[in-house]
Amino acid sequence: MTLKNLFIALITAAAALMPAATAARSAARTTLGKPDLEAIRVASTDENSKYYYPKLLKEFMANDTTMTDDEFQYFYYGTLFQEDYDPYRDHIKPEQLEKLAPLFNKKQWTRAERKQILDFALECLADNPVNLRQLTNRIFVYEQNHKYDLAKIWQYKLNHLLLVIASSGTGVDPENAWTVVYPHDEYDFLNLSGLTAREQKFEPPYYDYIMVNPKTESSPKGYYFNISELLKQYYLKHPSEMTEQ
Repeated sequence: MTLKNLFIALITAAAALMPAATAARSAARTTLGKPDLEAIRVASTDENSKYYYPKLLKEFMANDTTMTDDEFQYFYYGTLFQEDYDPYRDHIKPEQLEKLAPLFNKKQWTRAERKQILDFALECLADNPVNLRQLTNRIFVYEQNHKYDLAKIWQYKLNHLLLVIASSGTGVDPENAWTVVYPHDEYDFLNLSGLTAREQKFEPPYYDYIMVNPKTESSPKGYYFNISELLKQYYLKHPSEMTEQ
């Protein structure tokens, strides 16, 4: 089973737990394919477009499952073209992240720990709404707090973001590399796919190759990610670094 088909299966299973109208929308799968980044750039920055980024952001942050597959794609990749986008920016609260790090290895958290992790996740998501890792932590806390409806809603959103990435390619070679908007999405995407990422190397002109622990002898030993637009947007905002490179 390909990763794309795996995420479709996850989404279909989640849809079975939701209201009939929502399930019907989810069952009508679309073939997203590779993102048309130029079309997404134009639409996400046009306030008259149905894919205008602030509009999609508001929809994404709501506690519902009304977004379409196309809207998830335009929302995720529209991140690239926002004024405050910087793929290599520092973490908003590095000291707090370091303090909470030991908790992330635990399978069960106390009530106080759950509050700390949820508060931190919500702060991170306010800064970066497509943070796959913090979306996962948010879901885990909701589940442990027995807020299963909220957990299902945000699992649905996370699954769709993963499907957007999975639909951008197969990852098996540079020509079919997956496209992400943040470097850490590479690791999070693979880990959430059930793969253990080991190390990364850059392959010119604009690919990251992530080596994994293959599940079988015939499974790929690594996967490619296309970071061309990510780098382009970074150097547009940091032209001095382009000169140094």
